[in-house]
Amino acid sequence: MDADFKRYKDMIDEHLLDFLPDIDHKTITLYESMKYSLTAGGKRIRPVLLLGACEFCGGDPKTALPYACALEYIHTYSLIHDDLPCMDDDELRRGMKTNHIVYGAGIATLAGDGLLSSAFEAMNMDMLMYLDDLEELKKRIKASYEISKGAGVRGMVAGQVSDLEAEGEPVTVEMLDYININKTGAMIKAAVKAGADLGGGDYDTMNKLNEYAENLGLAFQVRDDILDIVGNVEELGKNTGADEAKDKSNYPAIFGLDKSYEKMERHLDLAYSAIAPFYDNAEFFYHILDMLELRERDKERN
Repeated sequence: MDADFKRYKDMIDEHLLDFLPDIDHKTITLYESMKYSLTAGGKRIRPVLLLGACEFCGGDPKTALPYACALEYIHTYSLIHDDLPCMDDDELRRGMKTNHIVYGAGIATLAGDGLLSSAFEAMNMDMLMYLDDLEELKKRIKASYEISKGAGVRGMVAGQVSDLEAEGEPVTVEMLDYININKTGAMIKAAVKAGADLGGGDYDTMNKLNEYAENLGLAFQVRDDILDIVGNVEELGKNTGADEAKDKSNYPAIFGLDKSYEKMERHLDLAYSAIAPFYDNAEFFYHILDMLELRERDKERN
């Protein structure tokens, strides 16, 4: 694991619960349900990207922790809700029973709601500390806006709606890209843009990082679609074959596996090109792309 990636991930794991609000003991089940899914593991790609972008643009990643953790709260809420019987109806996530299997659909739904609202509480509490520093406050408002937009009806939620409505229906390549640019890519893009805002990135740097994030998001989803076919439960921590079982369109269903690998690599190449002008300074971002490369294809297909 890249040293910077590990450093950022360790920071997030150490402080992940710090920004949750105090919950009355009378509703302790809510806290336990939220904590269950938050601490179930995961690569923490999105919050790690936020911290990496912040430091790359000259900021202190420690000061960005409320926003990185807020991002993970939002991501975890989306996973809890995705797994519900009314959505994807999954029983395994990150190698553990899904939240609704342990706590029931009602508490799981509320745990997701609690994580979403806690994310905004964490960011707003941090902003209140900078009321006397207008420049720093502006950075935080911009970061919060990017995260809000990425999570909302012009981002992740829009993609989820289109994904649900497309089940069992023929889907064009353009529509599939739209679904995944929003459902998966929006929060990856928000992570990079919010981190760059917090770090004070300049206009050109922001544009390059934005281009990087857009292509990273699409490559990430194509890879996920491929692994739904060729991966295994033990390595992925979730059930495979879910898309086919629910008659969902994905890239292998439209392109086939070989063309899907090519599409993934095309977006990885575009992401590499976006940050190439930064040379060795962008080592952290190169590492993220290397993590997504499926070099051992033959092994994973068997």
